Amino acid sequence: MRLDIRKEPGDVIRHTVSREDMILINRLSKSELTPEQVYTFALRLCDNEIDRDWERFDEEALEVLSGLFVGKSGIFDHNWSTEGQTARLYKTEVCRESGTTAAGDSCRFLKGYAYMLRSEKNAPLIEEIEAGIKKEVSIGCSVTGRSCSICGKANCEHRGGRMYGGKLCYFTLKDPADAYEWSFVAVPAQRKAGVIKGFVHEPGGDLKRLLAAHPGCLQQLDALEKEARLGRSYMAGLRKELVRLAGLADETLDLKIFAGAAEKMEEEELLELTKVYRRRTEEMYAPKPQLRARNASACEDEDRAFLI
Repeated sequence: MRLDIRKEPGDVIRHTVSREDMILINRLSKSELTPEQVYTFALRLCDNEIDRDWERFDEEALEVLSGLFVGKSGIFDHNWSTEGQTARLYKTEVCRESGTTAAGDSCRFLKGYAYMLRSEKNAPLIEEIEAGIKKEVSIGCSVTGRSCSICGKANCEHRGGRMYGGKLCYFTLKDPADAYEWSFVAVPAQRKAGVIKGFVHEPGGDLKRLLAAHPGCLQQLDALEKEARLGRSYMAGLRKELVRLAGLADETLDLKIFAGAAEKMEEEELLELTKVYRRRTEEMYAPKPQLRARNASACEDEDRAFLI
């Protein structure tokens, strides 16, 4: 059995483009993009709560969907046309929430990170996302499993939303087979559809505006930002030195790939590898003295010429 379904989640969040984001985005793009060329945002794709269709995903289904939705396009109203392709998911993750669902499980939801080009064509859509006008989204996917909360069967006479013997009837969707797309829609099935206003940690962002009334906190934030910049500069210097030494020690090394791997290394790993490559380069390019040593006997003869 294979069921094609569309589940409407919500919550579009403004998102700052990081170095890690650009690495993931450029894995999907054909040409190398820069942070200035892209607009990114986060959205709630689906969760494990019972929705208006009296259906829900189980936690295992969310984990499978997390892998299936990476790289999928964002369109409008599930209209499968290339003209409607505006954004693409480059990262997903299953997140925890406080509380329990109506089914009695711990709350989980699938979060996606999407990017689109900053272009004249997309400018109106970006404005609508920022203004909270375009916020509800829906996913298109297929599942191979479905079970009734009353009898456990996939197909039965029970109706979602009705009570049977004091127990609510709903259907749990399991074993996703494929993910098609996600769409901006007007009316979502899931009740948590809507924008979440997240803080943007950047100069002049929402966080600084919030702390403007608390000078002490704002000074602490400025100090932390300064330390963060110094830390990023320090780590960038470590990575640059490691790549330089690796290129000297091994001419066959693909420095572009190696530099990408170095971006994921922590300080301890960078320092240890730098030590290894520095030792290797010192062995390969040992320093040679530019002055020639004089013969000892010749020195003695020269000294005797000045004896009185």
